[in-house]
Amino acid sequence: MSVFEWGSAAARQGAAAAVVLFWLLLCISIARAQRRARQGVVQAAAGSGVPVLVAYASQTGFAEQVARQTADLLHTAGVPSRLLALSSVTADDLAAAERALFIVSTCGEGDPPDNAAAFVRRVMTDGRTLPNLHHGVLALGDSEYRHFCGFGRSLDGWLAGTGASPLFERIEVDNANEAAMAEWHHRLSHLAGTSDLPDWQAPAWEPWRLLAREHLNPGSAGGPTFHLELAPSSGVAADWRSGDLVQVRAPADPSRPREYSIASIAADGRVHLLVRQERHPDGSLGVASGWLTEQAEVGASIDLRLRPHANFQLGDNATRPLILVGNGTGLAGLRGHLRARAAAGAGRCWLVFGERQGAFDAYYRDEIEGWLSSGVLARADLVFSRDTPQKAYVQDRLREAAADVKAWLDDGAAVYVCGSLQGMAGGVDAALTEIAGADGVARLMDGGRYRRDVY
Repeated sequence: MSVFEWGSAAARQGAAAAVVLFWLLLCISIARAQRRARQGVVQAAAGSGVPVLVAYASQTGFAEQVARQTADLLHTAGVPSRLLALSSVTADDLAAAERALFIVSTCGEGDPPDNAAAFVRRVMTDGRTLPNLHHGVLALGDSEYRHFCGFGRSLDGWLAGTGASPLFERIEVDNANEAAMAEWHHRLSHLAGTSDLPDWQAPAWEPWRLLAREHLNPGSAGGPTFHLELAPSSGVAADWRSGDLVQVRAPADPSRPREYSIASIAADGRVHLLVRQERHPDGSLGVASGWLTEQAEVGASIDLRLRPHANFQLGDNATRPLILVGNGTGLAGLRGHLRARAAAGAGRCWLVFGERQGAFDAYYRDEIEGWLSSGVLARADLVFSRDTPQKAYVQDRLREAAADVKAWLDDGAAVYVCGSLQGMAGGVDAALTEIAGADGVARLMDGGRYRRDVY
């Protein structure tokens, strides 16, 4: 385990102060917009009556995207709607609604997304009946997981148990399957009483050029990991926020796009990715990781589209202290936030990152040390599990630094976790629960101060 700690940088002057002021004003504007979204937006429409509740539970942003488009389509047809994240939906909201549409994804093996945790904890356990509610469920999932659409199925079963009546049978979507999305559109048309709703349109794929590829860990006991840089072939600058994702469509399986955390900011002019090459037991390469890290030539065209990931954007936390925790290629999402903080010149950050071997797997070490020297990072703990007789991981480092973690949280820090769902994410959650208590972790999540991009 290696630990780097530096003090904060010297006070910035002159033009830097103007940049900070501009950044603060921008953050206030974004925060106000996001606060309105959390409070629920009622789409004004020509129709009358109780708005249709459109609730979403989203881990990577796709469910939220579908929910927003659903609310927009209802609005176009003259049907008022109220859009809410599921965590903001109360039992009273459901009791007052006549019709509700739930667009929900599943995290890992059947778990609810983070922004559904409060709903599961508070509403699905209160025993209230909802005999007047009519509902529809769109369950998003990936059939490669054993508990396909697990949370959507659980939610649908719970609604049935409350006495709510289904508007139609639950629709399950495997990896954004077009036929299932068309069925959802068909059901919305019936709900709106029209046959001419605008078609559901997924974001278009665009050609990007693979400009650079570097093997970062030759000699490592772990899988080969690569830094990639891509830019739009059109030459037109693309826009995204730190925390966002990209989808990549590999030629060998275009129907199943893969998602990657973006390790750069829009001002860099290029999408940076940190990709570990997957190799199957038979020696064959992973479809997307093999394409990106070996099969595609530098200069090749890559089908790509940007995916907003509101759950992992800085949002209201733009000026808070940040505790950034991750392992492996999860450093990508954390690096994006650090580059955003470096550009803004404001806010304390603490990085806790874990990998196997310090001699090989300390990705972006020079950049991290530069951020420590400049004050972008107040502290960085790099934890290498194979470098000590007894393996240590990021969750162990958090426990060792429990007093410091508690102090940062008491000072308003937000926690961002990026990397492996199995092992790391659960371990970090357990460590935070030991440090802040179950109620404290629940308050962090409910307040948007505990955010995860895990896979």
